[in-house]
Amino acid sequence: MNLAETPNDQNFDNPFLTLNYEPALASLGDDYYDEVMAADFPQNTLRWRNDALLPPLGLDPQTVRDEDFINAFGKFQGRKPFLALRYHGYQFGEYNPHLGDGRGFLYGQVRGTNGELYDLGTKGSGKTPYSRGGDGMLTLKGGVREVLAAEALHQLGVRTSRCLTMIETGLSLWRGDEPSPTRSSVMVRFNSSHIRFGTFERLHYLQRPDLTKKLLDHVIENYYPHLILEKNKYIFFYAELVQRVAQLAAQWMAAGFCHAVLNTDNMSITGESFDYGPYAFIPTYDPYFTAAYFDYYRRYCYSHQPSICQWNLEMLQEPLKAIIDKTEMESELAKFNHYYQGKYRSLMLKKLGFEEFQLPEANELLNLTIQFLEDSQVGYHLFFWEIARTFASKWREDPAFVLNGSNILPISPAKIFENWCLLYHKILNSFPPGRMDIIAQTLTHHNPQTALLRPIIESVWEPIVQEDNWQPFHDLLKKIQSKR
Repeated sequence: MNLAETPNDQNFDNPFLTLNYEPALASLGDDYYDEVMAADFPQNTLRWRNDALLPPLGLDPQTVRDEDFINAFGKFQGRKPFLALRYHGYQFGEYNPHLGDGRGFLYGQVRGTNGELYDLGTKGSGKTPYSRGGDGMLTLKGGVREVLAAEALHQLGVRTSRCLTMIETGLSLWRGDEPSPTRSSVMVRFNSSHIRFGTFERLHYLQRPDLTKKLLDHVIENYYPHLILEKNKYIFFYAELVQRVAQLAAQWMAAGFCHAVLNTDNMSITGESFDYGPYAFIPTYDPYFTAAYFDYYRRYCYSHQPSICQWNLEMLQEPLKAIIDKTEMESELAKFNHYYQGKYRSLMLKKLGFEEFQLPEANELLNLTIQFLEDSQVGYHLFFWEIARTFASKWREDPAFVLNGSNILPISPAKIFENWCLLYHKILNSFPPGRMDIIAQTLTHHNPQTALLRPIIESVWEPIVQEDNWQPFHDLLKKIQSKR
């Protein structure tokens, strides 16, 4: 079924309006959403189009014009209804029943060329019944930051939402955490689902187990279809979600990424990372690094992310226990740390150049690496990039050659670094000489040169503010996407 309105003349050939949108969530009924309208904007200037996401939608980037993006996602011509989803959530540990899509909506759902269902969801498209006194808008800097975060995480191998497009909308917004007035934007997010843990928590709050089961069946049918015919599909779903979320937390940690706001309304039921507000990539290894200035008690600091994700999964048991045995869910959640540690270990070994999960000295190497990073406070991303940049087969000959000529020397404390070099040298000699090229390739693949640290983001934002110069922004995205 296509939910598009009858398009006007300029939209007859807009490929976004001829996609075969599926009313997957809409078909559940309005217990889960409100139909809303998009805001009218005084300006529509295309600032970002993610051509890499067009082929998965069955579209040829060469045939999609800038005006097509603007008409579909800036002027919102030719489609309705738009759905503002209802949800609750635990925010910084406190339950909040006054949530929901407050500045965005589900634009549409499309079956990708791989057969999977994808959501196109807006951010900054105007007020909804859940705006709670806000203006429903997104600052331009907020849009820029989310585009950059999503692309950087994707290239680092994190299972993440991405941004299809960002359009500047010409409004002046007032914000307490940015110099005001500031410019506005609307962004379209591309991900597997906007259904959150909090979507289920709301139904529990309303004491509607019937709606909970209906939604859970929908989730399994569309996002866990391999479980549909299983006799114990509900507990299998929860077990798989636990594994997905544990592995996602490991991906964040290995990438040196701090999400900053891991409330249950920011946790996807598909185990996908999304919604990037005050995020940050850690500059150095600091377990208590906190990205959000308002996280006074460091609840969502870098090292707490795995345990917070586990706690969020525990809170999800409350609404799900109407359908799934709670004891069985507790048993599956007990496996969280096993999944997390296994994935984190594997990812960190790859950052160090080793694909072998069963490397005998793996635990010793990882522990020494973390100890060195924490004690030396050398740049987290710089350290791994320098291994990749300076790696040479002669490292097998003498530990003194390891990282020789890198930009991080000299390093203190020297003893820990010396021990690390000795161990790395020993491990290299456990492989045949012919493996050195593979190790070099692994290092390069898993350690891009460009790290999306806050100064880097500011360096591309300032030209936009001062000169409306977007070239540094686009140059940075090219570097991120090419892993340079």
